[in-house]
Amino acid sequence: MNSDLITEIKHSKNAPLFGFWYPACLSSDLAPDSLKGTVLLGLPILVCKTAQGAVAAMRDICPHRGMPLSFGKMNGNCVECAYHGWRFDQAGRCQGIPALVADSPIQADKIGITTYACREQDGYVWVFIPDPQQPNQIVPEVPALPLPSSPYRMIHISTLLDCTIDDGIVGLMDPAHGPFVHQSSWWRTQASMHEKAKAFEPIPNGFRMSPHAPSKNSGPYKLFNMLYGAPLTTTIDFVLPNQRFEFVQCGSLFVSTRATVTPITDQQCRIDFTAAWNCLGWLPFSKTIFRYFANVFMRQDREAMERQTVGLRYKPSLMLIDDADKPAKWYYKLKAAHLAAVQTGQPLDHPLKERVTLRWKS
Repeated sequence: MNSDLITEIKHSKNAPLFGFWYPACLSSDLAPDSLKGTVLLGLPILVCKTAQGAVAAMRDICPHRGMPLSFGKMNGNCVECAYHGWRFDQAGRCQGIPALVADSPIQADKIGITTYACREQDGYVWVFIPDPQQPNQIVPEVPALPLPSSPYRMIHISTLLDCTIDDGIVGLMDPAHGPFVHQSSWWRTQASMHEKAKAFEPIPNGFRMSPHAPSKNSGPYKLFNMLYGAPLTTTIDFVLPNQRFEFVQCGSLFVSTRATVTPITDQQCRIDFTAAWNCLGWLPFSKTIFRYFANVFMRQDREAMERQTVGLRYKPSLMLIDDADKPAKWYYKLKAAHLAAVQTGQPLDHPLKERVTLRWKS
């Protein structure tokens, strides 16, 4: 067996990457003067929004008796615990303990809880989970969906996956499963499989499938080309820790999508998918139609990954072979390179050194 073609990846404990932004919830799920509890990277997180629309995030545990603050409510600009009414402002500082008498020596404003940077972007509430190994890390900008112009239409869908973060991400970037997991008359079939050659290049914290003509065996791309005529190009990026961008352009028209796989626990993730487009403005119910087909794809991916999880419980070695699995190898190496850079303080040693061309059939 040629060792240049097949590499065995031994199963190891999947660990999330800290020091990045993660989507906590949809902006539409967090109305003004409300709060919501979630879990990100195994951490209990509360996100809240004041009546004026300011968002904040903090540890979803009251320091008094351990009650999740998400069972409470907003009281002005403060989060009020449902158990004893302790109130915390958006900076995590305690602003009131109702049980205290006037001459109590307890200084409530000396009590605080952990807070996290929090922003709204592209219809999501994002939370920055800091890396304990980088105490002086500067919080970067929230990653934005590429949107060259407005107006545009946008949808958001999400689903939970019972799998590890690495398995979810490798499934997200896999280029060869389409004719099997997503086979249909309007998308791809096994009979339509053919050889493809795509150029890849390194980008900061990730890699890019360079602009190229979309697959000839994908019905929606054929329709798009037929309707608008101009040359159609697709660019696909993967960026740490968990983001896959796809940007389809035809002149001034575009379809821009992003999928993220966010770890909830070590065995559960959430896929969040958003799409924005400025084409097909004449098509009635285009958001409903786009959402329907996106849900079909997501349901198929979820089913495939959850079926795979049944086998992965036995901790088998995984074989990543040939060019079709190169992006998965790059992901593992990129993740390891990031962790090494954090530990050593040296620049990231990117596994993809230059532009390369990969070939596979799908």
